[in-house]
Amino acid sequence: MGALVSLISALASGEAMAALHRARTAAILYGLAAIFAVCGVGFLIGAAYIWLAVRYGPMATSLGFGIGFLVVAGLILVTHKLAAGMRSKRRARRRQADMTAAGVTAALALLPALAKSKGGLGAVVAPALAVVAYAIYRENTKSRPSKPDPENLP
Repeated sequence: MGALVSLISALASGEAMAALHRARTAAILYGLAAIFAVCGVGFLIGAAYIWLAVRYGPMATSLGFGIGFLVVAGLILVTHKLAAGMRSKRRARRRQADMTAAGVTAALALLPALAKSKGGLGAVVAPALAVVAYAIYRENTKSRPSKPDPENLP
């Protein structure tokens, strides 16, 4: 039995090492490709600058490139802010769902112990009825719109 476990662990570690080697090789190759792509984009931007400088002059071309790069930077920042807000809301919903699931799991785990205790079923039923009553109350109450502030009226 010990030899079988040893053989399986050796096989698993060999597979893990091979996968690690493949991942490292792929990361190096993708890194090199990214470096060459950035260099290529840099040369293309330089060529576009030279072509436009001959056509429109160096000052106008510099201003155009500067404004263009600032616009691109602004778009990236705005997009990041919007995406970060959406991710934050998604994380909050997920966290709320996880907390609800944990609470329900804890309540279900305690249910048999509470049912057998001295308080018996009353210790379980009373809080459950309070939660149901509160849920019904919240569902049936209407949120009233706030009255307009007299200072803001025209």
